[in-house]
Amino acid sequence: MTTEYRQFRFQRPPGSTELVLIRHGESAPARFDRPYPYRDGHGDPELAPQGREQAVKLADRFQDQHFDAIYVTTLRRTHQTAAPLAERLGIVPKIEPDLREVHLGEWEGGLLRKHVAEGHPLVTEMNARQRWDAIPGAESTEQLAARVGAGIRRIAGAHPDQRVAVVVHGGVIGQVLAMASGAEPFTFIGSDNASVSVLVVAGDQWIIRGYNDVSHL
Repeated sequence: MTTEYRQFRFQRPPGSTELVLIRHGESAPARFDRPYPYRDGHGDPELAPQGREQAVKLADRFQDQHFDAIYVTTLRRTHQTAAPLAERLGIVPKIEPDLREVHLGEWEGGLLRKHVAEGHPLVTEMNARQRWDAIPGAESTEQLAARVGAGIRRIAGAHPDQRVAVVVHGGVIGQVLAMASGAEPFTFIGSDNASVSVLVVAGDQWIIRGYNDVSHL
């Protein structure tokens, strides 16, 4: 009898953590007659109606799956995105402050959206250099990488051999996946609202298992 050897399927290394990275749903549009509130120096918009619908679709997708924990950031759009799933699973979300969005300095509070729409020259410079701190007063790539890395390692360290949902921000997902892959800083910028990316953290090894899945939308 001939022995056959099938291809291997991926298995998480022992002690590793699967992080299901979820970008928050679409947030309210920037309007300068009604500025966003701020939290700890960050613009803190709530979800738009479309974002609330996206949050329900996320809950529909994951309601029959197992998670050992749900994490959110200090900003309310992540809390509102996580809420439907957390309610269905009976999990109280935990806050990881170091995974809050990139601080945009003088362009906080919706100004980045305005300047992107209007073609501000610093937007071109920011994208060419792949550095947030082309914006006056914004967080540097190095600062962002340090705090985001600390947040990811903290969650992974608390949940060995577990699966965790982490509701975060587009800039954070971009930074995490750039660090995992060794890619340029902005390679993974632009994940869609309510999209799903998957990272397995096994000590110093970060393994990307998915990016920008929007099949539930």
